[in-house]
Amino acid sequence: MMLEIQGLTKRYGDACVFSGVDLQVAPGEFVALLGESGVGKSTLLNCIAGLDDADSGRISLAGADVVALDADGRARLRRERLGFVFQAFHVLPHLSVADNVALPLRLLGRLGTAQMQRVSALLQAVGLEGLGARLPAQLSGGQLQRVAIARALVHEPALILADEPTGNLDPSTATRVLDLLLEQARRSHAACLLVTHSQAAADRADRVLRLTPRGVEPAAAGPRGA
Repeated sequence: MMLEIQGLTKRYGDACVFSGVDLQVAPGEFVALLGESGVGKSTLLNCIAGLDDADSGRISLAGADVVALDADGRARLRRERLGFVFQAFHVLPHLSVADNVALPLRLLGRLGTAQMQRVSALLQAVGLEGLGARLPAQLSGGQLQRVAIARALVHEPALILADEPTGNLDPSTATRVLDLLLEQARRSHAACLLVTHSQAAADRADRVLRLTPRGVEPAAAGPRGA
């Protein structure tokens, strides 16, 4: 399994966000995660990425025990194996759009001519062709979301975590972005875990799950569109 979670529990003080979460995502699999607002979907993604600590349980990402890693080990795992589309974008304001997308490659020491061609291709794929030299302040919220998606995919990660990646996009662009996520997962055999409130997005998944305070359970899914 690319991602395996066993018995994960997260509390804030006396409040239990979720408990007993068991979840597996295989390489090349596209899984959608639904749930009520406040149930902890974003928190679960942060725990998987090692950005937040669970209170108990186990997380294995590409064979690495995330819970047991120190801060440097978690950062290295994120850099090498993970692509994260944050709900709040986290685009760096002082870098151009192209440099934001290329940042994972730069951190890995893999930035060359071929890689910059991939940056340009991804910007075109998400509808931002010709905007690579702009600064984030010159973009709309929907455009910033697409920058974040391109950045998450540029280094071909083994696991893609996407937190409401279509939430700020019009239906046509949302379809294009979902197509890109699916294509990335299939082509590079990456696993993808998508948090969404969109049934249209969930309908594209191989499996649809629902997060509740008591764990993860199957949810009904519509027809797939691969």
